Order: sequence, then C-alpha cells, then structure tokens
Amino acid sequence: MKNLMNLHCAVLIILQQAACQQGSSLVNFQHLEHLTEEIVFLGDTVNIVHVYSNYPDYHWVDAKESGIEGIACVDDAARAAVLYLRNYQLTQDEQSLDRAKALLRFVLNMQAEDGLFYNFILSDYSINRHGKTSYKSFGWWAARATWCMALGYRIFEPLDKRFASRLRNGIDGAIPHVEALMENYGQTDTIQGYAVPRWLLYGSAADATSELLLGLIEYYSATGIQGVRRLIEKLSDGLVVMQDGDMRTYPYALHRSWQTSWHMWGNGQTQALAHAGRILNNRAMIKSAEREAKSFYSRLLIQGFRKQMDVAVSDKEVRFDQIAYGFRPMVVGLIRLYEATSDADYLKMAGLAGSWFFGNNILNQQMYDPKTGRCFDGIKDSSTVNKNSGAESTIEALYTVLELEQHPIARRFLEFTRIEDVETRDYMYAVFQNALDEEVTLALDIGSSKLSILEGTKSKEFQENLKRH
Repeated sequence: MKNLMNLHCAVLIILQQAACQQGSSLVNFQHLEHLTEEIVFLGDTVNIVHVYSNYPDYHWVDAKESGIEGIACVDDAARAAVLYLRNYQLTQDEQSLDRAKALLRFVLNMQAEDGLFYNFILSDYSINRHGKTSYKSFGWWAARATWCMALGYRIFEPLDKRFASRLRNGIDGAIPHVEALMENYGQTDTIQGYAVPRWLLYGSAADATSELLLGLIEYYSATGIQGVRRLIEKLSDGLVVMQDGDMRTYPYALHRSWQTSWHMWGNGQTQALAHAGRILNNRAMIKSAEREAKSFYSRLLIQGFRKQMDVAVSDKEVRFDQIAYGFRPMVVGLIRLYEATSDADYLKMAGLAGSWFFGNNILNQQMYDPKTGRCFDGIKDSSTVNKNSGAESTIEALYTVLELEQHPIARRFLEFTRIEDVETRDYMYAVFQNALDEEVTLALDIGSSKLSILEGTKSKEFQENLKRH
C-alpha cells in the first residue's frame, strides 16, 4: 500500500507540474521534433520521422526488423500528420499546421501513379520498393496515408486550396482501391465457427480497415460525396461481422482484428464506428461500439490489459508486449463514444485506460513523460520496461494525451490506479484510487448485463454490500 501511495503522489505531482510547465497541456512535441528531419525528397522539401530511437541517448535508429526496411516510413509520417492536424483543430497552433504540411508532402510523394503506396525510404532517400514492409500496396500504410490526406484536405481546403487540391488528388487516387474491395461485399467465410467477411483490407483485417475508415469519414465530412458514404457504411458492416458475444457471452463483444485473432494494438474499430455513427447519424454503428466498450473494454480495465488472443482458442492469451499503440484506439474510441452519446461514463473509462501512461500498469511505471515528450516503447513482460522511444510510441501517446486533456473528466481519471480486482458469481469489479484517497469502482453486473462506475461513498457502499452478501 505504501508503494501505491507513493505512486499516487508521484502521478499527481507529474500532472500538476506538467500543467504549469506546458501551459496546462500535457502534450510536449519535443521528442517528436527530435525524431523529425527535413530533407529534399523527389525534388520536394518534406519532413520525415525517424523510426526508432533507443535508450539512453535516443539517437536515431534505422528499422531492420523485417530485413532492410529504412530510416522513415509513411506509417509514422501519416500518424504524425494526423497528430499535428488534430492539434491544429483543437488549438489553432500554426506551427502544428506547418509541420503537418511538411509531413503530408512526404506522404504524397510516396504514392505511386496507380494510387498505391510505398512505405519506407532508405538512408540515401530512395524508396524501398521491394521490402515486405514497404512494397507498393493498399494495406496498412495506404490506410494511414488516406487518413492523414483526408484530414489534411478537410483542414487545408479553406486555407490553401492549391495544397488541398493536391491532397484531394491523392485521395481520389486511393478511392478506386477501396471500391475494389466491394467486389466481395456481403461474402463471408466461416473459420472455426466464426464469420469472416471478405471485403475488408487483407480479406478480413478489421484493424487496418478501421484506420482507413477514419480517413473516409474525414473525406465524407469535407465533401459529402454519397459514394464515399456508401463505402463507409459497407466497410462498417464488415467490422460488425467481426464482433461476437455480449456482456455475458465470450468473447464479450470484442471486434476481432483478423480472421479469429484479436490484438489490442491498432484495433480501432470502436473509434471508427463511434465516429462514423455520429457523422452519419447511424445508431447501429454506435451501438456496436458501445457493446465492445461496455462488455470488453470494461473487462480489460478490471482484469488487466493483454496483447492478443485467438478467440477460437479461448485458453490462450498473451499479455505482453503492452504498447502505446494498444491504448490509443481504446482511449480515443471511448472519447468518440462520449461525443456520440453524451454519456460521461465513457470519459471516465477513457481516463482510466489512459492512466496506463502515468503508472496504472503492472509495473507502476510512468510510460509517458510530459517533461520530455517521450513515451517508452512498451512493457515487455511482468518485470521489464522497454525504455526505447520510437516514432510509433511517441506519436500514439501524444495523440492519446491530446484527446484526453480536452475533457476535464477524463483527465481527472488519469490520476487513478487500480488497487484491487474481484470476481464473484454475479459481479466483476475493480477498485481505483488516487493520491487524495478518492475512490472509484468499475463494476460489471453480469446477471443483468449492466456496467456501473461508482465514485466516493457509492463505491464504498457497493463493496460493503457485496461483502455482506
């Protein structure tokens, strides 16, 4: 308990100091700026984001995990562009707009004439055209490219029509590849008893498709093109096919990532469905997102986070690595659900999920540091933190914190740490506490399929009543 109290106090001090030093913001772009380099690429002055930087000196490190990959990629440039564009939307910070534009120029130059995308550049600034994480295709990096180009188009259209036109041409080059997926619309396979749609990226990759959807939603919001709306609706249908169970029935309304597998990283279906549902006024999309949040996200918050599992083999779960990219889709998805429903419980859950960055994790380790803008690359196992701080972790952490701090309710819950979790025949719950001894209980009433978030005296009364009965 002493260690927990020390952690509570440390978290409270971190958040208070950051608020003073950063003008009330926890978002610090310092490390991302360190990873960023301006180069001349295909005759255009662009910004790239170096892929890795390792503890303790955090110098740039090339990607070599899957053979020769390169120094920078569309995946990270697109992520960073979305982050800066979103920061501009929320703060009107002109510097963020300039940084986003330089990153967008790099992404645009990585698109081939046929609308497909390469991913990596090599140290001589040539495109890696053949690497298995870089070959010309329409998959993960194309989905992220579409997202940043579409958000960029929406923002730049009233500000810089010439650049917006360039972005729109890039999006229009990508759209035929989305439309080609619809050739399989409505067709499913059955794998180990689970329905698998054929019209998502990579056949059934709901995870990658969720990032593509986030781009299409921005493009539709900017243009109102009905054909884009139909693509959003049909891709969303595919995400819903990948959802199984409910609050009482395994696998508890999660959205599978691909075929029968689920993983926490990049699994942004709730974020995409909640956002699409609000923009399109589609209650079915929102309800699908709510089912995952109430039935499955609640279990992650109560029982502890995990990395991946195969829902067809329910006794095999992998808990580590735990990384920033696993938390952004969950946190921002919960925030988008609040925006779609006005239910503040989703903000509280978002704050509790986001508290992972500030010490509410198995190692009681602060993962994101507002003083430096670094986020550690993850928790490797039950005793080890990966203290490297690469582009993905940095950007995903910054985006998560940026969204969280827009909502005082969510930000307050960043200070809480899980101190107890209990399972009975009828209930599953976890107790969280902060440095001021304030308490909150997140409880699942399994029998009635009800999720409750109880604060203060209601939290204590709930626990006492269960103990008596």
